[in-house]
Amino acid sequence: MTCLNVNKTHKAVFFTAAYLVSIATGGVKPCLEAFGADQFDDNHSEERKQKMSYFNWWNVFLNAGGVLGVTVIVYIQDNVGWGAAFILTTSVMGLAVVTFFFSRSFYRYRTAQGSPLTPLLMVLVAAIAKRCLSCPLDSSLYEVSVSEKRQGQVLCHTNRLRFLDKAAIVEENNLVSPGMKNNPWRLTTVTQVEEFKLIINLIPIWLASLIFGIGISQAQTFFIKQASSMNRRVSGHFDIPPASLGTLTFGATFITVPIYDKVLVPYLRRTTGNERGITILNRIAIGMVLSIISMMVAALVEKKRLIALGDGDILSVFWLAPPALIIGLGDTFSLIGLQELFYDQVPDSMRSLGMAFSLSIVGVGGLVSSVLIAIVNSVTGINGGKKWIGNDVNHSRLDRYYWLLTMIFVLNLGVFTILIKHYSYENVVPNVGVENSFTLFYSVMKHPSRVGYASCTWGPLVVTSLLF
Repeated sequence: MTCLNVNKTHKAVFFTAAYLVSIATGGVKPCLEAFGADQFDDNHSEERKQKMSYFNWWNVFLNAGGVLGVTVIVYIQDNVGWGAAFILTTSVMGLAVVTFFFSRSFYRYRTAQGSPLTPLLMVLVAAIAKRCLSCPLDSSLYEVSVSEKRQGQVLCHTNRLRFLDKAAIVEENNLVSPGMKNNPWRLTTVTQVEEFKLIINLIPIWLASLIFGIGISQAQTFFIKQASSMNRRVSGHFDIPPASLGTLTFGATFITVPIYDKVLVPYLRRTTGNERGITILNRIAIGMVLSIISMMVAALVEKKRLIALGDGDILSVFWLAPPALIIGLGDTFSLIGLQELFYDQVPDSMRSLGMAFSLSIVGVGGLVSSVLIAIVNSVTGINGGKKWIGNDVNHSRLDRYYWLLTMIFVLNLGVFTILIKHYSYENVVPNVGVENSFTLFYSVMKHPSRVGYASCTWGPLVVTSLLF
């Protein structure tokens, strides 16, 4: 194959388009998913239960789109042309925009309350300003009643990070009285303090989850390189495109999520008494265990491929199916669990930002993977040694790299288990009888028959996610 020389204009257009896709993805993905979850009312038991299934079914449609992308689009790229493939994807994205736009009258909207970061900064400033005061009893800390809360929920006080509680101390020269407007930079509510604690509580979870992102990046990089060096012939003259290996990962999630949601969760609810079946963090931990298994299987498959190559044989690409399927199964637990965690365990005003953090685990995990590869090659290449990872997978030792990842994943799981034991979930004050803060075109509070309305409002959103 001969490559045509490209000029600076071509390069500029290409990289501009690539960066625009990245920026658009960063804006659309977290906001659209959080907006879909916002269609459910936590004060209604039926909608709250539906919301627990929402992230599962969102990912079913998302992975259905992924399957179409790595099969239909890849086939068109290989057999018709890249131009035709880009025209098709542009048309599909245009259809997604039209679907979202014409469905806007059905959606529920939350009233904007300003920057979500300002209340957190207020807590920090107030706590530092009152650092010399001693923490009093919980009952004397400042909080508004549930009925006075204009939007969001009232959180119960916890004994973690007691220093921050000083932000809610009512000073003698600043006594709170009805109708009195307090300085928000000097006195904050317990709920604001607890929201700050939630963010701090999630930081170690996010850091520990980055290792999981490394595992996901293997399916998108090295698995495809391995597939390109294996026997991809199915029948006749048809060769499976290496990029279509992602069908197995997407397909595994697409198939197992409905089974998890409709079979496993109801059984676990009856067994554990937990509304979700199992806690969110336990779900993530199960996915991490599956990631360990997938790396072990990938190491064994790669070793077998190298042995076959040494014997003059080319291993079938279907040997990569087990590790790819296990990674997809792990996504059913960890990836979706992380999305649910970073939506559910952040302040109401930061849910889109929380979703962005959950999705960043995959992106940052990929960057960490690149750094790890550079370190591995630097260490293994000392004194003229053979680097484990080269441009040609046939002259690399990916099997050893996968075993290294297995050990790292095991250590990370141990750390994550410790974090689970010390993690405290958000504790909300019961909000019975208080009208939800949604600005609704159809208010389920005023129209009880609309209790199931949420299942209709997020329908166009999941279709939009599939098209995107």
